[in-house]
Amino acid sequence: MEYRKLGRSGIDVSAICLGTMTWGQQNTQAEGFEQMDYALEQGINFFDTAELYSIPPKADTQGSTETIIGNYFAERKNRDKVILASKVVGRSGMNWFRADGSNTQLNRANMEEALNNSLRRLQTDYIDLYQLHWPDRPTLAFGAAVFKDMGGEKNTIAEILDVLDGFVKAGKIRHIGLSNESSWGTAKFLQLSEVNGQARVQSVQNAYNFLNRAYEYGLAEFAHREDCGLLAYSPLAQGILSGKYLNGAKPAGARKTLFGRMDRYETPGAVEATTKYVQIAKDFGVDAAQMANQFVTTRSFVTSNIFGATTMEQLKSVIDSVNLDITEEMEAAINAVHAVHTNPCV
Repeated sequence: MEYRKLGRSGIDVSAICLGTMTWGQQNTQAEGFEQMDYALEQGINFFDTAELYSIPPKADTQGSTETIIGNYFAERKNRDKVILASKVVGRSGMNWFRADGSNTQLNRANMEEALNNSLRRLQTDYIDLYQLHWPDRPTLAFGAAVFKDMGGEKNTIAEILDVLDGFVKAGKIRHIGLSNESSWGTAKFLQLSEVNGQARVQSVQNAYNFLNRAYEYGLAEFAHREDCGLLAYSPLAQGILSGKYLNGAKPAGARKTLFGRMDRYETPGAVEATTKYVQIAKDFGVDAAQMANQFVTTRSFVTSNIFGATTMEQLKSVIDSVNLDITEEMEAAINAVHAVHTNPCV
């Protein structure tokens, strides 16, 4: 397993990261334990979760994934073996996260309650990387590809950073990260931390895959010049790039079959592009899912590729993808499709 620096933190994380958002709905606690055991055996030292999980968001399953991970740490006594990342939800109309029933936002009261609840569920005294799941301000995130009036900030980046910096000073978190963030937002966090001597953003967790390579336009330069790399999520575009949904297929137990909620990756041009990427894998005699995963893992700006699996077969296949060689010919074929079908699913 290859290990890479998490920003300027001095922490080494595995090039692939175990995503956990299915634990608590699609996966049981026993299955989550099995996945964590196997991942650690294979050299994966990086787990990613969130107070939001499991997915899809529901009041009765919120926090279930963190609870499963916490029970795992308590039973295995191996918290020190894992670089643990979690997230606090951004502004939303979801009113089941906070004890007073209010909608979520990134102010001090919300963030303190969120962090303390996550630490309790995770049965740990600290989180290695604490991330803002999405910005407090309106942005183009989660497939909102058309510019809109973004309006003003309710809680400014300076105020949010001050809260996060306090968490670091208190020892409750070691480092901070962003998610579903823009170039401007990332730049502002980095600027303020430098000017004020506060905790520095170490990573940005954004979607990145064949159908959405928007990170390359702007944010990729931050990885190179500011040591603030990508934690890439959805490398298979919610499973679509495996090819399993082509021709209208709905495999039993798959996310689309169970929940729908695939609008982000069912935009015009997505099926055509996916069909071509799957054909490239066939032409080169490789597995389409492994090719899509390894393409993400091998990008120079990626710190770690966050994958999720609902079966042990899927988990083993993703981990084995690190042995796949993305040849110059394969990459040229991938880029040729990208040139025609450029980011249909941003």
